[in-house]
This record gives sequence, C-alpha cells and structure tokens, in this order.
Amino acid sequence: MRGQDRSGLSGPVFAFAGALLGGSLVFAAALSAGQVPQIVPRVTGTAQPMDDHTAPPLARPVTDDRRKMRNYPEQPPVIPHSIDGYQLTLHTNRCLDCHRRQFVEGSGAPMISVTHFMDRDGQVLADVTPRRYFCTTCHVPQTDAAPLVPNTFQDMTLVHKPKP
Repeated sequence: MRGQDRSGLSGPVFAFAGALLGGSLVFAAALSAGQVPQIVPRVTGTAQPMDDHTAPPLARPVTDDRRKMRNYPEQPPVIPHSIDGYQLTLHTNRCLDCHRRQFVEGSGAPMISVTHFMDRDGQVLADVTPRRYFCTTCHVPQTDAAPLVPNTFQDMTLVHKPKP
C-alpha cells in the first residue's frame, strides 16, 4: 500500500541526523579544548540586540543633481537627488515620469539606458522591460553617510597607468 514502505527514507534521514550529531560533537569538543570560535565584530547596533537605544540620524541625500563617476564599467549610476516619497509599485513608477524617453527633453533628466528595454532574449521592447522596472533594485540614492567599513578601492586607470 502507498505510504507504508518508508525504507527509502531511512538512509537519508539517518545520514542527516548523524551529520548533525557529529557536527555538534565536534563543536562541543572544540569548546571544551578552549578553542572559542571567532565572532565577527558588529557593524551597527548595540552589543545586546534587545537593548533600547536611539537610532542614528538618517544620512542626508546629496541633492546636487550632478552625475557621479562610476567605479567600474557596469556599475549602475547612483541617484543624485532625493527619492523620498517616490512611489514605486507594480502599477506606478515615478522615476519614469522624468527618465522615460518621451519625457527627458522636458525634464532635463538623462534617459534610461537602452538595456532597460531589452527582455532576457535580447529583444528590444517598446517600453521598460518588467525585469528593469523596479529602479531601486540596482540604483541607490547618494548620501553623505560615512562608510561603515574602510574603503581602499582605487580606480583601475589610476593603479595601472600605461607606460609611455
């Protein structure tokens, strides 16, 4: 009868349980030998996650409307203006009010890239492809926030200068 023969499950189930138990035993042995696992330092928040603390102030958006240099060739451009209050839903995309091809002349905003009109097969569509409709999936607003971790990035053109 269906469902009564469970012999096929016993192997994988027992193997998983054995691996789980074995991993726990190895971890317990490491702790008893004085080898404490290395804990990654916190980037934000308090040492005790449930403690009450005031949230840091939000970073202010950079609103100079100047295009920023990209760090690498395929980097999505950052948004050089505030997008607070922008509606970005399945039926409404306020970004397209300025950046869609037919509105750039009146708004002065740069037109969205032609790649945003291509479907996954490379076919050019008449409007923005659904894969590229939610702008903030790739594009982020520029803010005056201090970096959370040190950044030692150097542009490749500055590091590898061609020899004369």
